[in-house]
Amino acid sequence: MMTRLLLSTITCFLFLASAPLLLAQEDIAYKVPPKAISDLLLAKPTPNVSVDEKGTWMLLTENNSYPSVEELAQPELRIAGLRINPKNYAPSRQNFINNLYLKNIATGKELKILGLPTPLYAGNVSWSPNDKKINGVETKIGQPAIYSSIQVSPDKKYLLTETLKKPFSYLVTARGFPSTVAITDLTGKVINTLADLPSAEARPSGRDNVQYVPRGFEWRDDEAATVIWCMPLDSGLIKKNVEFHDAVYALSAPFTGEGKELFKTQLRYYGTNWGNATLALVTEGLSGKQMTRTNRYNPSTGEVTKLMERNTTDAYSDPGNPVTETNQYHRRVIKTIDNGTKILMNNTTGASSKGDLPFLATFDLNTKKTEILWRCPEGSFEAVTRVLDADKLTLLTRRENETTMPNYWLKDLKLRIADRQITNFANPYPQLEGVSKQKISYKRADGVDLTGDLYLPKGYDAKRDGPLPTLIWAYPREFNSAADAAQIRGSEHRFTLLNWGSPIYYVTQGYAVLNNAEMPIVATGADKKPNDDFIAQLKLNAEAAVGKLSDMGVGDKNRMAVGGHSYGAFMTANLLAHTNLFKGGIARSGAYNRTLTPFGFQNEDRTYWQDPDLYHDMSPFSFADKIKTPILLIHGEADNNTGTFPIQSERMFNAIKGNGGTVKYVSLPHESHGYAGRENILHMLQEQFSWLEKYVKTSPAEAGKASPKP
Repeated sequence: MMTRLLLSTITCFLFLASAPLLLAQEDIAYKVPPKAISDLLLAKPTPNVSVDEKGTWMLLTENNSYPSVEELAQPELRIAGLRINPKNYAPSRQNFINNLYLKNIATGKELKILGLPTPLYAGNVSWSPNDKKINGVETKIGQPAIYSSIQVSPDKKYLLTETLKKPFSYLVTARGFPSTVAITDLTGKVINTLADLPSAEARPSGRDNVQYVPRGFEWRDDEAATVIWCMPLDSGLIKKNVEFHDAVYALSAPFTGEGKELFKTQLRYYGTNWGNATLALVTEGLSGKQMTRTNRYNPSTGEVTKLMERNTTDAYSDPGNPVTETNQYHRRVIKTIDNGTKILMNNTTGASSKGDLPFLATFDLNTKKTEILWRCPEGSFEAVTRVLDADKLTLLTRRENETTMPNYWLKDLKLRIADRQITNFANPYPQLEGVSKQKISYKRADGVDLTGDLYLPKGYDAKRDGPLPTLIWAYPREFNSAADAAQIRGSEHRFTLLNWGSPIYYVTQGYAVLNNAEMPIVATGADKKPNDDFIAQLKLNAEAAVGKLSDMGVGDKNRMAVGGHSYGAFMTANLLAHTNLFKGGIARSGAYNRTLTPFGFQNEDRTYWQDPDLYHDMSPFSFADKIKTPILLIHGEADNNTGTFPIQSERMFNAIKGNGGTVKYVSLPHESHGYAGRENILHMLQEQFSWLEKYVKTSPAEAGKASPKP
């Protein structure tokens, strides 16, 4: 079966000025981009790695690359926000495993697994509790129902279930349907019904507001069979002036009587990492204020002590995550060292003023001080993927640099023996050898520091070849703090791994590419929110990026393009509506009319009715008559992301075209918010390339001149 694309092109006709605009559709065959781009996209994926609990065996799984559009077009049930394969009632659109094998970490010996079906379409696999088997399905348990969640108790005797019930909703997805939370035995017999939850239609709007019902049901990892949950103490409204906003309760087997209160939180309860009888780490926070707090909870005494509080956008202060170990119930719990006085913290990002430098540290639970045991050296990127032995400090790390493919290494911090390489994955992208990558820093006009990852073509010399046509790719983020917005994120020493949505492909075709260009939107006062100055700050960000590339002599300011996906597409349309910085734009799967997302969007929690002017002013749809720069709109025909239904691009196309703008709309069959089909992605890459070639690479000032060769 061959699915064909439908494109609404720049040749659409307007029949009546006062009538709705009609989209002329062009039925065409799929196209492919230049061979260098196709080869990069279709390169064999590197295996995924999973290590058993004892750190003895490494399971390597190889996945299919991109399914064909014909595979995407297989029948599926799109029900209540779910996508289900009607043949087996499993999730559709899975990325299946096509091969798996084992590697012994100590010896490095690989073991093939024989007798697998051919072709192999394996779903998720996991280690059995005793590390002796790799499981896909275990024993049948429980009774048939519409389960939204099933959790097995640590002692394997009970099930914590959430089952959906009528009346079903047409306004929220299955996750928000009425449900019953219950504890059952392994046969499905109900032991205790913990809650009957109403539809999420009743949830109050606004960030940090919740329904006035219990939530967050889960098993406590450090006990045999204790279920915990939380309950709001503020009727679910965060603005209510109360000392504590949530309380956490527990109920242990045999699950009779009422739940026992464990502790209260001053902010919204986020979750608990369990350790032992005297240690648990409780996380609470407020997403609207971009803050998070970690407390120590002593289950034996009930004492709660604040350990740390930070802004969630302050990457430099991120302490990492507690290192865990497996307890007697085969559950992951916090590992303590030095007689229970300290824990290990693993930060696999390690953001710093010198770029990302991952680290492993100890955290003293009494003094609240951190001591770094190991940190990635400057000039490379290496992160701890598993602490194999917390007492001996033997680690499994993943190491890479700009030219070296990520691979796994054994490291011993106590014996200080030489690191030993475990895997030897080859570079899947020989086409990118010689392409230069650097993290550039620059300031916008109001002093906020910005960064981006700059890629330049192989063999390019700025003095010899002159400035290049340039693609800037970005995604805006909101900050309450200018200092946080100015932090350096990422590392120039990471190996470039490509996915379907990357803009880096075009460096092979003679373009400079500024990827991850910072586009911070910062609150400019104590009584203001970031989006109050959204458009003005977008302009500052874009002007700074264009100016920097021009000053470096690598980017031609007369041949600049901007692009992005989702909120990045929203950004792109706004920049074309409010600036003259660019010669072309690429906007994928975006939302352009904010009145279609009236209850908030991204990190904006004000509703349309609270601030209609904000919704109007931030919507590029409102200024479609100002968009004269050529813009390419691309959207998945089956996008089920509630904020970016395809109608967004359809209406934006009509608005721009109806006002005389240059626009093309490409609808990709069977694609969701992220794209998966091989033919669709290749066609998308070609459409983007053609758009850049036509409207950006040769500007009027450069007409007749030869473009730099890739």
